Amino acid sequence: QVHLVESGGGLVQAGGSLTLSCEVSGILTDPNVMSWYRQAPGKERELVAAAFTGRVTKYADSVEGRFTISRDIAANAVYLQMNAVLDEDTAVYYCNARSLDASWAYWGQGTRVTVSS
Repeated sequence: QVHLVESGGGLVQAGGSLTLSCEVSGILTDPNVMSWYRQAPGKERELVAAAFTGRVTKYADSVEGRFTISRDIAANAVYLQMNAVLDEDTAVYYCNARSLDASWAYWGQGTRVTVSS
């Protein structure tokens, strides 16, 4: 069974930076997509960034230019580099892995990010 474990969340000052990590145990069959989602209190879970097969990436408009998603295939991990964070970035961030055709999917337990002003 595949397990995803997020880490790196915590308290960060507005305008600062934080890097989230997601380590995968088990094997993800190719092709696949790895993504970061977030959910703030009282709001729906939303897609933050996605990394597809190859170097193709996708970002939510709200984080475009500030966040960067990257994958380390050898380390079996995916990262989210968060720069110039804003108060509205406060949320629980979840790592997701799925097959390209969405026939399977896995979720991490989430890591909390709190931006202080």
